[in-house]
Amino acid sequence: MSSSPTPAPTFSRLLDRAMRILSQRDHSREELKGKLQLSNQRSAWMKQEAVEPIPDELLDQVVDWCQQNGWLNDQRFTERFILSRSRKGYGPQRIRMELQQKGIARDEIDQALFDTEVNWVACAANLATRKFGDPLPKDWAGKSKVQRFLMTKGFLMEDIQAIFRNFDD
Repeated sequence: MSSSPTPAPTFSRLLDRAMRILSQRDHSREELKGKLQLSNQRSAWMKQEAVEPIPDELLDQVVDWCQQNGWLNDQRFTERFILSRSRKGYGPQRIRMELQQKGIARDEIDQALFDTEVNWVACAANLATRKFGDPLPKDWAGKSKVQRFLMTKGFLMEDIQAIFRNFDD
């Protein structure tokens, strides 16, 4: 391993890397910063050189440029993420946790979940019938099994109880 560290990438090289990352899919601001740092580490590792971290000011400049030019938008990312994860069978609690891990602010998550047109009861019912068949179990043991399954997927208890109320009618 070489003793001299690799110089930090320039604004244009970093911006080029950011554009390539953002061309694949939407990212949150914090997620993009992390990927740029990771890309820098990989580059240094491939060259077998010491890693020189990218200065926060340079990262902020690149990320700000991406935001100002419409390539990066946390609100758009949040909305698309909610729709994508809900289609894959995840509930609002799980999605909230994943968005927090991606650096989205809690109030932005709350607003996006409030504004979304996803019908969480219908999602939970669809997932439950795919897993446990139609009709859903009516006995206590069967219902608790469905309930535990849906809770692990991030659905709220009120949504889970609503599917049983709707099917009991």
